[in-house]
Amino acid sequence: MTLNCCIVDDEPLAAELLESYIKKTPFLKLEGSYSSAVQAVESVTSGNIDLIFLDIQMPELNGMEFSKIIGDKCRIIFTTAFGQYALDSYKVNALDYLLKPVSYTDFLQSANKALKWFEMTRSSSVLVPHTEEKEFIFVKADYKLVQIPLKDIVYIEGLKDYVKIYVENESHPILSLMSLKSLEETLPTNKFLRVHRSFIVQPGKIKVIERNRIIFGKQYIPISDSYKAAFQEFINRHSALMSKL
Repeated sequence: MTLNCCIVDDEPLAAELLESYIKKTPFLKLEGSYSSAVQAVESVTSGNIDLIFLDIQMPELNGMEFSKIIGDKCRIIFTTAFGQYALDSYKVNALDYLLKPVSYTDFLQSANKALKWFEMTRSSSVLVPHTEEKEFIFVKADYKLVQIPLKDIVYIEGLKDYVKIYVENESHPILSLMSLKSLEETLPTNKFLRVHRSFIVQPGKIKVIERNRIIFGKQYIPISDSYKAAFQEFINRHSALMSKL
């Protein structure tokens, strides 16, 4: 997958540094570099930009204002010398927040986070039409096939070659020999969400989130950095509280 990106930054040296980083990152393609948000508005809203590396403090139109104008047109990674806007960045469509001077290591980590986000969202859009009517799945457990209604699944834990499927009103999880990835591919993407390399949850069952963890009874499920952006997007769509987890 290739992400079309652009830079919006009124500092020439900062923009040049980001350009050099983009050029040596194989999955990024630079579509334009703009010295002000005003210059970038038309290109971003009418073009095919996936990702913007966006400064915040700029004349005429600052980065936060610009991000609200473009809405969900594309995703944003903020690049700024000021740390006080970090919380506000999660109220818009930001995937990450980098403080200047930006090292290539930090840049690449953010770019990879963006790539994973786009891979997840685009694969979801392909899978939904084929799975949205599914009401149950069969899994092999204890040498027999067990039918599990999807509406009863709370969360799923991956354990190397096995998965544990935690079902409502069941005292013990169902243990099945399969990978978490193969099970994930059979689940409706509009009902289940990967939040960690070892966990898939059914968002409709979530009642409490605390400090980057989902709480199911006595079980605390971590939300990893790789999946945090997609999870935050889900939370933002279903809540009036737009704050960082």
